[in-house]
This record gives sequence, structure tokens and C-alpha cells, in this order.
Amino acid sequence: MIFEMRTYDLKPRTQPEVVKRFGEAYEKRKQLSEMAAFWHTEIGPLNQIIHIWPYKDLEERARIRAEAVKSGNWPPKISEFVLNMRSEIMVPFSFSPAFPKGEVGPYFEMRTYTYNAGDLPKIMQDWEAALPVRQALSPVAALWYSELGSLNRFVHIWPYQSLDQRMDTRKRALETGKWPPASKDPETGSPRYAMVAQESKILTAAAFSPVR
Repeated sequence: MIFEMRTYDLKPRTQPEVVKRFGEAYEKRKQLSEMAAFWHTEIGPLNQIIHIWPYKDLEERARIRAEAVKSGNWPPKISEFVLNMRSEIMVPFSFSPAFPKGEVGPYFEMRTYTYNAGDLPKIMQDWEAALPVRQALSPVAALWYSELGSLNRFVHIWPYQSLDQRMDTRKRALETGKWPPASKDPETGSPRYAMVAQESKILTAAAFSPVR
């Protein structure tokens, strides 16, 4: 399973029209395959939409996208509002849960971490060990690393019922002393890895998003 994460930067004040046109076009597009999520930013980089598409593999992605274009209904007629488009192919960590559906938000925090080349196995090891402690406080929706597009990045997505719940949950996670995941080299006592960059954004879903 792979997930294509497409991020579009929009002209200011165009988001409502973009969401409207996208939703109308999606009614036919979903007959070929359903998306996993459609979000727009509330906090962080503004005027962004993020739509995520699950596929069995790259071959299925190419076939379905070709069929969608052939139908004449896709892509949505929104190009006049789009400033920039990015696409990344993400692969779930082996212990990432199934991506949720339905009402689990309405707020979603997407955290994107950039790491040094070669550090991913260490990161996965630490996260797998620490995740049960964090999951006891609130569920994670996704743990993915980038395979195509911007490399050496991993994304974790957390749904919350309110921003107050997010703050409280993060505080309690820190108080456990086991979060965020981090390990040290037993010989030197130094951290085994360090993040190069971190980004966080708060997202909310469109009405037609399978997860909200």
C-alpha cells in the first residue's frame, strides 16, 4: 500500500471555490478509487489543500489516474487558483495503523520531520518502542515515510476533537518521560539521530472527505 499526498498552495481567498469544484468533480472520480482524506490548513502554512490517495502500488496509481483523465471529468477545474503543486509518495511504517475513516476529528495535526539520510531505521525502532505509551493517550492516524518526491521525510498525523485536547494530550505525553521517541548511543550517551527540520500544521476536512 502506498499513499499519494498532494499539496496545493492556493491564491488567497480562493479556498471555498476550490473546495466546491473539487468536491463536485470527486463525485465521479471516486467511482475509480476513493481518496483517503481532503484537508485544508487552519494553522500553519495557510491557503493549502492536501488530498491523499491510497493505491495498491505505482502501477495501479498510473492506471487509475489515466482512466480519470480519459473520463474528461478530472482533474478538477481549479488551475486558475493554484500557485504551486507538490506530490509525494508515502509508504506506511510497518506498525502504522490502518488509516481511519469517518468522524475522528475535526482537527488533524500533520507533523513532517526531515531527517539525515540513513537514519530512518533508527527512527522506526524508537517510534515502535514508544508508540504504545502515546497511543494510550490518543490515536495516531498515520506514520509514513517518503519514497518519491521530497526524500528523507516522515509524516505523522494525529486526530483531535479539539485544540484543547491536543494541548492536554501533548502535555501528558511529555510527562510520561517516554515521549517524544528518542534514544541514545549506549557507548557515547549521545542521541542516535537528530531531526534536520520539523513542520506542524493543523488541518480540517472538507464535507466530502472520507475522514473528518
